[in-house]
Amino acid sequence: MIYLWFVLWPTLQAFQFSLTDWNGLSADFAWVGLDNYRNLATNDSVFRRAVGNSLSFMLVVVIGQTVLSLALALALLRSSRLSIFLRALFFFPTVLSSVSVAFIWSFVYDPTFGLANRLLAAVGLGSLQQPWLGDQDMAIYYLAFVQIWFHAGQMMVVYIAGLQQIPQDLYDAAGLDGAGRWQKLRFVTFPLVQPATVIVVAYTTIQSFKAFDLIIASTGGGPNHATEILATLIYATAFRNFEMGYAAAQSVIFMIVIAVITILQRRAVALASGGGDR
Repeated sequence: MIYLWFVLWPTLQAFQFSLTDWNGLSADFAWVGLDNYRNLATNDSVFRRAVGNSLSFMLVVVIGQTVLSLALALALLRSSRLSIFLRALFFFPTVLSSVSVAFIWSFVYDPTFGLANRLLAAVGLGSLQQPWLGDQDMAIYYLAFVQIWFHAGQMMVVYIAGLQQIPQDLYDAAGLDGAGRWQKLRFVTFPLVQPATVIVVAYTTIQSFKAFDLIIASTGGGPNHATEILATLIYATAFRNFEMGYAAAQSVIFMIVIAVITILQRRAVALASGGGDR
């Protein structure tokens, strides 16, 4: 019953509103059928750019965050004092709010007095100084780096929990069979850490699509929609332009995109871990 009222029913209502021109304020609206979807597919270049940005952002964050969090977990698996301190240090950004992180990195990326350009100048790489978040081609990737920095420590904890469940006997047996460090990682660690990887990849995917606070507080989707993702576009359509029906159509497409990507990712993780058709 809880699922019905709080998940299924709102989803059905979103699809219902997507077939209207409702502005979100008036009690009156007209049924427009599939016109909203037709317009999204053929006439809305901003929507297509937001989809591309969302997919690019997601791809970079999922790959970068998964690889980095697993590397950190492998490096800090032993429960020494130094490892525990470093775990806490890497986990610390996770406790910050998204808005705080956005403001911090906005100062880091500031082209005039930001830390990033100052560091480049300090090490003699002044020629590589960038406008950073003002770069229409690369701004979305610079924000993806921030997202990775923000949550890699959180996913590291998930991987550490998964790695600690692998029996040491398996590594000892692999060592007796002549397996080196890489063989142990490939044939013991990677397959047995698959459940943690599924969690990390799925959670990171949803997380990247929901990076609303980070982008709104840092760039607002600019410059020229260069960092516009679906979440920020839906917000702008619904609460700035008051096109609630059109925003509902965008939301339905958004849900479909997330569902398809999640299914494909689970399949890819299973195949990469030797799961075959499981």
